[in-house]
Amino acid sequence: MKPFLVVVPILAVALAGVHHAVDPTPAGPRAQSQDACWIRGEPTDLELRASAHDSVSLALDGGTVKVCYGRPRRLDRPIMGRLVPYGAPWRMGADEATTIHVSFAARIAGVDVGPGWYSLYAIPEEAQWRVVVNGDARRWGIPFSDSVRAKDIGSGIVPAERLPDSVEILTITLHPTSTSSATLDVEWADTRVRIPVERR
Repeated sequence: MKPFLVVVPILAVALAGVHHAVDPTPAGPRAQSQDACWIRGEPTDLELRASAHDSVSLALDGGTVKVCYGRPRRLDRPIMGRLVPYGAPWRMGADEATTIHVSFAARIAGVDVGPGWYSLYAIPEEAQWRVVVNGDARRWGIPFSDSVRAKDIGSGIVPAERLPDSVEILTITLHPTSTSSATLDVEWADTRVRIPVERR
């Protein structure tokens, strides 16, 4: 019993601030938990990764929207149009695909979806991004193979804004715009996009 009492607090400290679900069989048929971010591998693997992982949630009209994503750093690198090429699919984060859970029928970037988990990726351009909603939320963020893109549900265009100050670590936030709608704001380096999410 004594080793068990020692290990549990250490694990709790290691996972503090990280919202994720451990899935020992990532390719299995088990449904993703309603409130847990899926990761590939063991929870201790997150400690070895270059990018932090985070989630953000928002209560919306009696339901909840939740986004899970990896947070790469800029590290003085040119980002948009260079590290993130224009005209090519980008996972909007690091490691696992960026995912969104809606507990109600919703419209994400103009795409109608039912309640559940979805992945998001973008095809950035300098003035606008195409945001794609994909039906597979339990996958590594790359590559964008034919089998991944076969599960695309739809996409919408959102304008890209230039930020006055550079954002070092990719940040996703949810901001309510009414009792039944919000924007999912993605900010990194000198760019921000606001992706509309609404209950329908």
